[in-house]
Amino acid sequence: MARVQTIVQLNSEILEALDQEAAETDISRSAIIRQAIMDHIASSKAAQIDHALAEGYKAIPQKATEEWNSLLEQSRENTRRTLERLDAEEDAAGLTW
Repeated sequence: MARVQTIVQLNSEILEALDQEAAETDISRSAIIRQAIMDHIASSKAAQIDHALAEGYKAIPQKATEEWNSLLEQSRENTRRTLERLDAEEDAAGLTW
């Protein structure tokens, strides 16, 4: 990916802290700034995902999920009973597969 140069304005305190970090870690200013930006973007995306999950749980609360699980269990039981009845009807009709 091609890099594009941009100008970032920093106050003297931030620049001093950045230079100190660069000297202590032997990492360039640019690399530190790039990593800080990528960390910020990743954190922002994670926050968006967390927000979406929270909204989802608000829309369908846990209790509602439990109710859906109960309906799923009932549906499975009804399907099992229907299949048993169909098997019995086929047996009564003399149908074998």
